[in-house]
Amino acid sequence: MSRRSGRDPSHHVVVVGIGFGGLEVTHRLGRADANGGLRITAIDRSNHHLFQPLLYQAATASLAPSEIAWPIRSLLRDYGNVTTLLGDVVGVDRERNAVLLADGDAIPFDTLILATGAGHAYFGHDEWEAYAPGLKTLDDATGIRGKILTAFEKAERTADEAEREALLTFAVIGGGPTGVEVAGMIAELAHETLRPDFRDFDTRKARVILIEAGPRILSGFREDLSTYARTALVNRSVEVMLGEPVSNCTADGVQVGDRFIPARTIVWAAGVSASPAAQWLDAPADRAGRVQVQPDLTVPDRPNIFVIGDTATLAMPDGTPVPGIAPAAKQEGRYVAEVIEARLRGQPAPGPFRYKDSGSLATIGKRAAVVDFRRFSFTGWFAWWLWGIVHIYFLIGLRHRLKVILSWLWIYFTGQRSARLITKADATRGGKPG
Repeated sequence: MSRRSGRDPSHHVVVVGIGFGGLEVTHRLGRADANGGLRITAIDRSNHHLFQPLLYQAATASLAPSEIAWPIRSLLRDYGNVTTLLGDVVGVDRERNAVLLADGDAIPFDTLILATGAGHAYFGHDEWEAYAPGLKTLDDATGIRGKILTAFEKAERTADEAEREALLTFAVIGGGPTGVEVAGMIAELAHETLRPDFRDFDTRKARVILIEAGPRILSGFREDLSTYARTALVNRSVEVMLGEPVSNCTADGVQVGDRFIPARTIVWAAGVSASPAAQWLDAPADRAGRVQVQPDLTVPDRPNIFVIGDTATLAMPDGTPVPGIAPAAKQEGRYVAEVIEARLRGQPAPGPFRYKDSGSLATIGKRAAVVDFRRFSFTGWFAWWLWGIVHIYFLIGLRHRLKVILSWLWIYFTGQRSARLITKADATRGGKPG
């Protein structure tokens, strides 16, 4: 079945994936279409746009999922030339210029923008995913939250000390920003939030282990900031293991070198793999599956197909790839909108895409963060407040900003988290209390 709007024969842009890049380009094109010569179809497999930088806070019971996600239809409803579709894209027919959906539908396009993001990469061991879930979606976050909280519930009920120790051991694999943030938040959850709630054991005995195969955590930051982050984690009773990769993950724990660590909760933050967009397009890709795009973010020999965000790779002037972070995706979305507008107006396209690095931020826990603005860097409580201000600024809508501010202030002054819920589905994913 093929779909095409019968409203008019105007240029049809299809945007697949409404993450940071996809939302940015859709907003820009929606606002730019003053003469009605542009139709846009926005397709996503979820009905919500997710603020991924704070997803780990939903996984560790600091924020509710509704505070970091917004219905896509409500975000795009003010643009009369934008049609929003809930659908799972499974391919691209390059000959017919059509996007193929899992239900057999086909959406024709004049210009296509793929912003389909990335998933988890287990380095050839996809079987580990069953025991070490990653963190990319709201379902991932609520599943991990349920698993963490269920571990404490099980620990309260068991009389077996070895089993309790395994239940209270949380292994976080990967020392990038996500891994550091998750490890720090689990430690705070155990040492502050949950301590008054349990009677048969001391939650402060929980063991949080951050495992990084490289020589240091936060390898994308300056070495002094990496050292600060490690010290801050250790001061929060997080064990940081460096220089040894994980060789196996099971329901019982993780194997690191010649050591087996019994751990009933494992969180994977070690790697990502791009969506199958390169396969759909039969386009060149890097080892992670990202499409190797042209300087104008188009696919080689396909000037009407753009790929942006985590789905694409493009080298900066110094040879390093554009990072797979939200600011880069937004800049790419803004640039692609400018290219399309110029084409439709018959004007010269802007020059090659140039990423403007605005810096990096990561939080270790309450009152501790690292901020690297290249020329300036900060650590400690000031960095933590700065980190919070930056993230609140990028949230969508005054109501969400206020809710997140209030949640953070409540945690800051009381140490309590209000999102400590285990739903039936989450308990099933994380293991029901036994």
